[in-house]
Amino acid sequence: MGWTSTLKDTARAGLRIERTRLEPLLTLRATAGLALSGSVALWLFGGTAAASAAYGALLGGIAVFQRSWRPDPVIPMISALTLGVTSFLSYLTGGHLLLFLLVVALWTFLGGMAWSLGGNAGSLGTTNASVMLVTVTLPATVGQSLGQAALMTAGGLVQAALVVLFPIRRWGRHRDALADALAAEADYARRLCEDPAAPFTPGPFAQAREAASLSPRQMRRRPAQLHGARGLAERMRPVLASLADPAVTDGPQDGPARARAHELLTASAAILDTAAGAIRRGRPAELPPRALAAIEVPPGGPALTGAAEQSATRLRALLRDVAETARSDAGARAGEKRRPDGGDTLVRPPLRVEAKDALRTVRGQLHHDSPVFRHAVRATVVVVVGDLIGRALPFGHGYWVPLVAVLILRPGFSHTYGRAAARLGGTVFGLIIAGTVVQLAHPGPLASGTLSVISGGLILLFMYTGYAPVQAAGSAYTVFALAMAGVGLDQSLPARLVLTLIGGGLAMLAYALYPAWETPRLRTRLADWIKADLVYAATVARHYAEPTLQSARDTREAVLSARASVLAWRNAVALAETEPVRQRGLSRTTEAGAEQALAEFAHVTMLLEAHLPAPGSPLLPSAATLATALRQSAEDADRAVRDHRVPSWEPVRTALATGNGEDPGGEADRMLHRAGPLLLAALEELSTALEYAAPPMTTTAPTPRAQTPA
Repeated sequence: MGWTSTLKDTARAGLRIERTRLEPLLTLRATAGLALSGSVALWLFGGTAAASAAYGALLGGIAVFQRSWRPDPVIPMISALTLGVTSFLSYLTGGHLLLFLLVVALWTFLGGMAWSLGGNAGSLGTTNASVMLVTVTLPATVGQSLGQAALMTAGGLVQAALVVLFPIRRWGRHRDALADALAAEADYARRLCEDPAAPFTPGPFAQAREAASLSPRQMRRRPAQLHGARGLAERMRPVLASLADPAVTDGPQDGPARARAHELLTASAAILDTAAGAIRRGRPAELPPRALAAIEVPPGGPALTGAAEQSATRLRALLRDVAETARSDAGARAGEKRRPDGGDTLVRPPLRVEAKDALRTVRGQLHHDSPVFRHAVRATVVVVVGDLIGRALPFGHGYWVPLVAVLILRPGFSHTYGRAAARLGGTVFGLIIAGTVVQLAHPGPLASGTLSVISGGLILLFMYTGYAPVQAAGSAYTVFALAMAGVGLDQSLPARLVLTLIGGGLAMLAYALYPAWETPRLRTRLADWIKADLVYAATVARHYAEPTLQSARDTREAVLSARASVLAWRNAVALAETEPVRQRGLSRTTEAGAEQALAEFAHVTMLLEAHLPAPGSPLLPSAATLATALRQSAEDADRAVRDHRVPSWEPVRTALATGNGEDPGGEADRMLHRAGPLLLAALEELSTALEYAAPPMTTTAPTPRAQTPA
């Protein structure tokens, strides 16, 4: 895709307004905090102080809307404290150009590196850098600097206090994450009725796992409905696939037995959907009696036999546990009534350990090839150069240039260029509306404060709709807040738009000159995915060979690794599709073929996982040979794909040929013999896809990508 097409697509994406659920109650509470902070500061200290307090409250309100799994007051408190430090440093050094540039460069670099810790940390770092640029336009002594910093901190703490005093939908984000995972599994069960090899979407389960990582205090206080259901759903995933797909389990192809399997899948979907709705709303579930009756053994006896009946029995037990959890009183604590654990107990480490892990993560990104490091360097250079350009221009308020640039910049190409378009469009609209009001009505401090509160409320209301409407409201807020502080529009609106254009152009130029393209890393992402899937299969085969109590835990870790790899691959592909890089290294045909082959490979592995033999079962030497071969092939394939070679699967082929001469004994041995050729066939399809990995250019439309059942 060339630059012209790319810029058009990213501009359209940046200006798009998402139709999403608004949060009016959260908006009203945060707006009340904004009004309270600004009005009290205006009454006690005047317009400048009111602008500082309101700005701190606005950023604290925005922090409330961040999608975090920590307790609701934590993020606005962190925002308030870091904002106080940032504003104090900016006031203190604002009168010394070289010192200020040094401090803001260091702060911006650290804020850029914070993206390695996640979106919330990166957004907070970007916000702090932008605060330094704005506050230096209000000169102050050391004492006044402390006062202004205290006001900004107080504004953020007001938002944290309101969260505690007026909680809205406690545990709401955690409920939504768990409900989304259960709903995704219900949809998976329905699709299995139509396609026994239907793909599984891992994203909602990854999100639910993040939400389930809680501190000991949170775990003691969480509602009973949030205890156990995710782990149960995770265990149910391979059981559903096993019940639907006769390829490995030798289940029924048609007839009454097949109809019974479909009946169980349909009933499972109904129960999971009902449980998801109850957990989302925080009410005890009223499960459909027809679905509950359908999962019981029919009066005439089991219609399924062998491995299929084993899957039905496991599914029945798991659904009963999910039903019990969903029926729980939403207000009950997990400790008041014992709930099935389901393996979902994920304790967040202490703050000291988290800090060490965060530092280790940031250090791991301090190299030239890291997208986060390149973003931090870009942002640092842009802030310094933009500040110097703004000071040299005759318009006044030159901070607008670096401010616009640093708020636009993101680690990814499409996000940066999309935000540039949204920033310009939103700025034009917001400045025209707010500037017209100020020029015609000449509002005083109180009226300007009221208008800034309304604009701040609109920022919060539009938080999930896109960057363009947020920026329009943000531009209006800036105009009214400055008017409340006594800073009039001493520059024309066209001049401010010119500064916005310069800042946006500087951000886009910086990314073009020092990019962090995802396209060249596609082959590395694919190699990681291939290795993770083969290690997953090797782990499952190893526990067929030597069933132990550790089997479930080791398999779980392998599943999580494979899931992380496929999500990283999909994210990389999505980013690469928006980049103006012609040579992809992997053609779209290769991408689609590789995804399909790996989806089939992981699906067969998941079927084997559903029937892991119990600890103490007889050893299977053929499984040990296959596990060793898969582990070796994982390493060989990883190196081959990175070196632009097509991997060979000779160790797997040899292991299967050796085992084929043996007579299958028990059910586990028979399943392994049926699954082995299917695994090898999927790997050979992968090699076929990789043979056409890097044509000079392709005009073939990409085929729909299969989701991987990780």
